[in-house]
Amino acid sequence: MTSLMQCDTYISMVGQDIGVSDWHLVDQKRIDVFADATEDQQFIHIDPARAKATPFGSTIAHGFLTTSLISVFSYEALPKLDQVAMNVNYGFDKLRFVSPVKAGVQVRGHFSLKEATLRKPKELFTRVGVSVEIEGESKPALVADWLALTYFV
Repeated sequence: MTSLMQCDTYISMVGQDIGVSDWHLVDQKRIDVFADATEDQQFIHIDPARAKATPFGSTIAHGFLTTSLISVFSYEALPKLDQVAMNVNYGFDKLRFVSPVKAGVQVRGHFSLKEATLRKPKELFTRVGVSVEIEGESKPALVADWLALTYFV
């Protein structure tokens, strides 16, 4: 079991890289399931034959699919805080889709702590820089500032 970090220790990490997730495959099946769930059936996501003729050369993941994987990455990579009652996604600032995620590639999340402020005795606001890296590529798929609230017991 991973040891839990105290809130003040976490706050002291502002300005540092705080974690990198494992690699995760974004295959056509995952893209198709996401397309069904979101009803976004654009051919560049679900039709390999037609997508081959685009500048991408293959199907690509939805930008929102890439964004949604940040949660999975965070569970693997971010430090676990002690005495947490719940974490709440507060949104994103400066979210940009830099490079397409082609079907069949692996991606991972890289996190840095940009801000951590105890707003109330039991409420921590955080701004975490996240970059979704594409294996073997120099440019990331996505960069953003992820905002969250952590509530303590």
